[in-house]
Amino acid sequence: MEAMTSIHDIPVTLTDGTETTMADWAGHLVMVVNVASRCGLTPQYEGLQRLFEDYQDRGFFVIGVPCNQFMGQEPGTDAEICTFAQEKYDVTFPLLAKTDVNGENEHPLYTELKRFGEGGDIEWNFEKFLINADGETIARFGPRMDPEDDEVTSVIEDNLPV
Repeated sequence: MEAMTSIHDIPVTLTDGTETTMADWAGHLVMVVNVASRCGLTPQYEGLQRLFEDYQDRGFFVIGVPCNQFMGQEPGTDAEICTFAQEKYDVTFPLLAKTDVNGENEHPLYTELKRFGEGGDIEWNFEKFLINADGETIARFGPRMDPEDDEVTSVIEDNLPV
């Protein structure tokens, strides 16, 4: 069996063009969620921002990953997406550059995330993954699962590094 790449080694690009790796969030509990601006689930940005604010002092981050693969519901540029999230939902958590989460051009981050559990493609916008401080994917929640649902917050609280 081939050794898996550490999630922390995976390169990512922020919406402002800054290139980095997931190692920027090593030692933290991270929720990675594919986001879209024109989806019926877009109001989940509010709950994601509240989670980030509530738990950031205890080592928790939310990382939004804009994706236009689901009925073209994220059509804007990276700058437009970032402006929308900040102005409409007061988002202060990091957003990555728009990327594919499924298919032949899927980002390596999603290739790794989708190995968790039974695996499988991302179903829709706002699918959520939790990565622990050691870089292991520990939970996957479907798109319609409210980010502030007790099932989600209990996993967060049980895995906060601080």
